[in-house]
Amino acid sequence: MKRRIFLKGTLAASATGMAANAGLLASRAAAATEAAAATGATAAEAVTAEAATVAADTVSTAFSATTLEDTLKALDVTPEESDQVSLDAPDIAENGVVVPVTVKTRAENVSEIAIVVADNPTPLAAIFTFPEGGATMASTRLKMGKTSNVLALVKSGDKVLMAKKEVKVTIGGCGG
Repeated sequence: MKRRIFLKGTLAASATGMAANAGLLASRAAAATEAAAATGATAAEAVTAEAATVAADTVSTAFSATTLEDTLKALDVTPEESDQVSLDAPDIAENGVVVPVTVKTRAENVSEIAIVVADNPTPLAAIFTFPEGGATMASTRLKMGKTSNVLALVKSGDKVLMAKKEVKVTIGGCGG
């Protein structure tokens, strides 16, 4: 048996055991419930904390999805194209590392805007969350590995509206 592998395995097992014993490996939902109880929160507040944890897990799953279909499934959305959403992005991006994208909407009750790059290794690029009556615009710069459709998803009430645009990424900044 190789001594180095044995020592690394033993050390990792010891660290995991100590972390579990200290309560560092508890689930996020359990941790949220315990934290709410420790602060004297009501049962309803503990449930709200757990729901927020579940929502965070959903977003985490969506960000780690590797296909457009898996991303939409993780977000639990079926978007419909709408003229109430506008997506401003260049037709040709000479530098795929910094592709400027702006999403605007005229829809009411907007709570979230998500930007998805369909052919990226992890398609979900950004999620912007807005308070009630908040802004209806989001802008960022994306990294795109190749030519792809960029989707703007706008959650408006119980609907998810979408705008889509193909952005061509040139290799080496040749402009076409």
